Formats: sequence, structure tokens, C-alpha cells
Amino acid sequence: MTIQNTLTLSPYPRGFHLITSLVEEAADELPDQGIMHVLIQHTSAGLTLNENADPSVRHDFEAFMNHLIPENHPLYSHIYEGADDIT
Repeated sequence: MTIQNTLTLSPYPRGFHLITSLVEEAADELPDQGIMHVLIQHTSAGLTLNENADPSVRHDFEAFMNHLIPENHPLYSHIYEGADDIT
């Protein structure tokens, strides 16, 4: 059995956001066991799977990403859509 759903999210500001409840709601009709593939179709967004016991996990991820990939770095050539086209 194959089921395909499309979930449309409202825009979020730059950062790490919990969408677990939205994905679970969209997957309501799925069987209890199986494989789920989740794809995000936006070039400026990505998905990570993390534990959620401690809220500082998202803060740590954001701090590391801001250090690793700073906004408006002079080496970036893809600037057509602005500094951050998510906001």
C-alpha cells in the first residue's frame, strides 16, 4: 500500500522549528507500522531528526549553523533572492 500526502507549511522565520505535530496530523491515515519518507521542496530549508527532551538542542543547532554558515558572507554568489528568502 502506498499513500502520498502533501503538507503545506506557512512561512517561518529563519531558525529551527518543530513541525512534528503537523507531520503527525498529516500522517493520521497511515498504518501504525511502515516507512515514511519526508521531503521538503524549498531550497532554503532542510529537515533534521532530533530528540526534543531539552529545548537547548535547537538553540545549539542554531548557534552552530550561524557560526558555520554566517548570514551575508562575502563569498556567497547566490544572492538574487536576498540574504534570507525565508523571512
